[in-house]
Amino acid sequence: MTSTTTLDTERADAHQDRPSSRRRLKPGWFLVSPSVALLLLWMIVPLGMTVYFSVIRYNLLYPGDNDFVGLENFEYFLTDAGFMPGMLNTLVLVGSVLLISVVLGVLISALLEAADFPGRGITRVLLISPFFIMPTVSALVWKNLIYHPVSGILAAVWRFFGAQPVDWLAQHPLLSIVIIVSWQWLPFAILILMTAMQSLDQEQKEAARLDGAGPIAIFWHLTLPHLARPIAVVVMIETIFLLSVFAEIFTTTSGGPGYASTNLAYLIYNQALLQFDVGMASAGGLIAVVIANIAAIILVRMLGKNLTEKY
Repeated sequence: MTSTTTLDTERADAHQDRPSSRRRLKPGWFLVSPSVALLLLWMIVPLGMTVYFSVIRYNLLYPGDNDFVGLENFEYFLTDAGFMPGMLNTLVLVGSVLLISVVLGVLISALLEAADFPGRGITRVLLISPFFIMPTVSALVWKNLIYHPVSGILAAVWRFFGAQPVDWLAQHPLLSIVIIVSWQWLPFAILILMTAMQSLDQEQKEAARLDGAGPIAIFWHLTLPHLARPIAVVVMIETIFLLSVFAEIFTTTSGGPGYASTNLAYLIYNQALLQFDVGMASAGGLIAVVIANIAAIILVRMLGKNLTEKY
């Protein structure tokens, strides 16, 4: 009798659980599945084609010669004369822009938060506006209106002081690219940090002032710790995008002189569309994806650690 009762109870529980599980899975699965399928298709098809081209000999000048070569394209790309300069230029570009964005972003945001002057709202809008300009347009403006050795603004300033104008894109190509990209991404850092700074508890600052703390002490012990998480977010997002900088280099220096301003993104473009070696460029693209994913994983873990310690 007891076993019969237990069996009936288990059947009743199973009968009750089955509709609830259907109710949990059915609506969500049917609503989400189209977007998930489209996203997977959008990612898998280009990735699969890149992997396929990376293991065959595929040159646009000889489309019929597409023999399987295994890892040969990866070896050629890693031993190419432009790989090490491109890698170093990428690291210098990313590191320099991050340093400029974070340092100037914190200082400008703190200055805007502390200073009260007429037109502060317009100043904020003007500081943020470069972020909304397309990279190609901003690169053309810097190339033709600022860096130009004859008609540029910097050339006019040099001549005003009696100095010889400098051809920035020819003599200092990587520095010129760093300045252009920093000008584009500094507003993003200012926007994030300025928004975060407005959420700082003003009562803590007032209490610190009553205790005799000066502006530098308040900034160092209250403002900077409060900005730890926003700074981590800025570093993570900017790093992911800065690894693929291309339009600024293509528009201004074309990677030159030589490999002086070539990064990995432009080197891959050079291999694919200037040297017509699609197989080698595909291998370089996969290497760049691996590097970007490693950087993203490290930054996400750093951000997660920062959040864990903070909360």
